[in-house]
Amino acid sequence: MSIIIVDDNTTNQLIIKTILNKAGYTDLKIASSAKELFHILGVHSTIVKEREAELILLDLMMPDIDGIEACRTLQQDERLKDIPIIFVTAVGDSNKMAEALDAGASDYVMKPINKMELLARIRSALRLKKEIDWHKERDQRMKNKLELAKQVQLSVLSKAINDENIEISAVYQPSSELAGDFYGWYRIDNHRYGIILLDMMGHGISASLVCMYISSILKDTITRISDMEQVIHELNRYMNQLHMKDELINYYFTAIYMVVDTKEKTVEYVNAGHPPGVVFVDDRIELLEHCCGAIGLFNSLNVNKGLLHYENSMEIILYTDGLTDSIADGAEIPMDKLINLMSKEKDLEPAALVEQIIPECNESNQKDDICLVKLIVK
Repeated sequence: MSIIIVDDNTTNQLIIKTILNKAGYTDLKIASSAKELFHILGVHSTIVKEREAELILLDLMMPDIDGIEACRTLQQDERLKDIPIIFVTAVGDSNKMAEALDAGASDYVMKPINKMELLARIRSALRLKKEIDWHKERDQRMKNKLELAKQVQLSVLSKAINDENIEISAVYQPSSELAGDFYGWYRIDNHRYGIILLDMMGHGISASLVCMYISSILKDTITRISDMEQVIHELNRYMNQLHMKDELINYYFTAIYMVVDTKEKTVEYVNAGHPPGVVFVDDRIELLEHCCGAIGLFNSLNVNKGLLHYENSMEIILYTDGLTDSIADGAEIPMDKLINLMSKEKDLEPAALVEQIIPECNESNQKDDICLVKLIVK
């Protein structure tokens, strides 16, 4: 239990040290000025001290740097700002005491020192420090677990493919540690590919868990069931299994699911309440419009699929609404404007395409997950 005594008067140092030694506090350090305190703690140094103090007893009136200025300096250091500071002072000015507490001090003790009062305030400050340390450790453990969950979530996303028939790649910019967007593509046979992009309701842990739940059954569902309308019904059934009687929130997601047949040169798709995908096919532009409602919102869905044909070439861009929200700062962007933005830069890789569409977008001001999938049929 390391306590630092800071006082420019050696007599006061001795008195406080004696009181603390008799009370069982033996790990004590002495500083005669704020500069010595800063040296002990490694303030303004690139070398991080191995051990921080548990408590600082700080004199208010000292030469060069007084206690209040020293306290403010410690509060600016992320490593040291949670160390409790008790001012030990002969100054009886209530305004000065208020200024000291505003600077970040936990408490104060008046001189001449009352032994029982000093020890009681030390015990109180140390209890507070223990509570703060517990919360910091818990938050760090939670942060580590969230980072692990994020890595697991990213690991189940499909890797880019570039084979003899098709090229598919994506960019994913989550707005927080865990997100609710998911994409995947699966080769059904030699010439058919199943591709899905979904946007789960909400953010954070719950959205991520539901995404992982759906991802665990997607590959089997898409490769096992040939009827794509039945795939949507099956996903809706899985989502409805998550509903609980006392739960006020229904979990659901919007999605675009499509099957590209490079032999028949067709694209079958279902848009379940998702922003329309943009298709640059031969010499025209098509949209993958809504075919049904969001998946999981109702017990049953009325599913209709769309069909596109192509002759020579085709490029498809799918995206979640985080992209359009970032372009228009939450407002609705006209579809023709979005198509114009995409058509100008559609030859770029997904990450570069997003940067061109939203040049100012970054993780610090991003309000929603941004996901963009780009598909090129050769």
